[in-house]
Amino acid sequence: MNILFPGRHHLLTDFQFKYLYRIVQNGLLEEPDVNGKPLGISQPVTRIVFATTSANHANTRRNPVPFYLRAMALLDFQQELEVPGFVFPIDDVGYLKDFASYTLKKIRHESEGMVDLTPQNTVVACSSPVLKMYEDLGFRILPVELADRKTEELSTHSPWDLVEMIAQTEGDWLRNREVFDHVHQASYLIWSRYRLGPKVQRLFSDNMLGADGDLTESRDYNSYVRQMDEIAELKFKETRPFIRPGRIGDIGCAVGTWLAYVSHDERFRESDLIGIEIAFRLYRICLQRKENGAFGNPNIFFAQKNAVAGLCFEPMSMHTIHTSSLTHEIESYGGHADLLAFIQNRYAELAPGGVWINRDVLGPDRPDEEIWLRLEEGDGRNYDWETPVQEGEALESYLNGLSTHARFLRFARDFRREEGYDFQFEWKEYESQQYAVLSLRDAMEFISKKDYTGNWQSEMHEMFCFWNYEDWMVALKEAGFHIAAGSSKYTNQWLVDNRYRGKADLFLMEEGKLKPREYPVTHMLMVAEKRL
Repeated sequence: MNILFPGRHHLLTDFQFKYLYRIVQNGLLEEPDVNGKPLGISQPVTRIVFATTSANHANTRRNPVPFYLRAMALLDFQQELEVPGFVFPIDDVGYLKDFASYTLKKIRHESEGMVDLTPQNTVVACSSPVLKMYEDLGFRILPVELADRKTEELSTHSPWDLVEMIAQTEGDWLRNREVFDHVHQASYLIWSRYRLGPKVQRLFSDNMLGADGDLTESRDYNSYVRQMDEIAELKFKETRPFIRPGRIGDIGCAVGTWLAYVSHDERFRESDLIGIEIAFRLYRICLQRKENGAFGNPNIFFAQKNAVAGLCFEPMSMHTIHTSSLTHEIESYGGHADLLAFIQNRYAELAPGGVWINRDVLGPDRPDEEIWLRLEEGDGRNYDWETPVQEGEALESYLNGLSTHARFLRFARDFRREEGYDFQFEWKEYESQQYAVLSLRDAMEFISKKDYTGNWQSEMHEMFCFWNYEDWMVALKEAGFHIAAGSSKYTNQWLVDNRYRGKADLFLMEEGKLKPREYPVTHMLMVAEKRL
């Protein structure tokens, strides 16, 4: 008889070991199932199968420990159970109502048919709601920590209770007596040897990221990656003159396209290239692209890290750090203190003479300037702008059908609403034409985002115009940086000619007359140097 023990297995407990050991020694005949009834199974336990779920996830709050470390602990854990133990990785596939069936198929596939688990030859040990999925397939359930399935009351700490206890421990988790009393030595050794405690404490204290390590859950990554890749060559050509050979890091590297251009440049043939990405899905694509041979330099490495929570690289180790379209996200999803910490971390990581190349959107020089904004009404519908629409392609199609005028109204309602942003404007008439009167900052927030309909929900959280060029220079100098030659602010003329002009035109009221106003700067290339 098999025992299937599914779970993420980030941490193993003494209770779990003693529970399984007792069953192996005493058998399943009198052992109660999840409903309190004796199982009545006379066959001895001959094998324990550890199905390790979310095996393809790591370095997030929900899944902090990589699979290989979980597998190492499980192999040590099962050695004294006196029956063979098998560990199989089960990938995270999102919500799947028949996840139990998927797990069984995955085990059969990974074992090449050697382990074929059925209700006739297997009992499932599970204390989480997942047990119902196996029960529906006809499996008998061992409750493990579950004392009462109706109330979901546990008889002892669950493994995840202990993970959270470690995360909440101030200082050295190894000195937490309650953790020490409950964690099995197999996990204790792995967690202490690989310093997992501080890592988990850092992940749980990070308010910027979601449980799965993403800044936002509303981003369409297919659309996002396509947009980033379309301008990757432009970004490389713009930044290439400032890249210094040696150790080159790209923070927020998406799928590694900028690094791919660097890797094929003869000038950087002997450099070490390091990509840092928060989003798990993008990080996995980076690894896949490396495996597929997409990079010209073999010395390329990727890591899933949060560049705000701490250093990404060793202090004074980097010759070039590159970021693109990232710093505005830190301000938007974290806050001002997080952005300042990010800047200081980059300074700490650079070797003397190293540079941080930061390419991003930029606010106007005079953000509070009063602007009269004329919005096109003839390029779509001027009604139903408040209609609730589901996300994804339906929302994109709906927004694309609105006129610029109607999309402005939708934007004024949606922009940073969850954050409590006060988007103020008023309608005024001039020579029988209606204008929205508002600050230049807010006008440019709308104009710069109005065409991002494919990622509308995500973009509604993001601020582009929080700092102007002078603000950036002040913050960088306060952190110790020198602003290197070649740094610049500019207006993206392609956007002006193809997206802005004729759709959302800017005017100033001077001496009782409206006069056209040129579009302000929209982007910057900031080269911040750590002087010798």
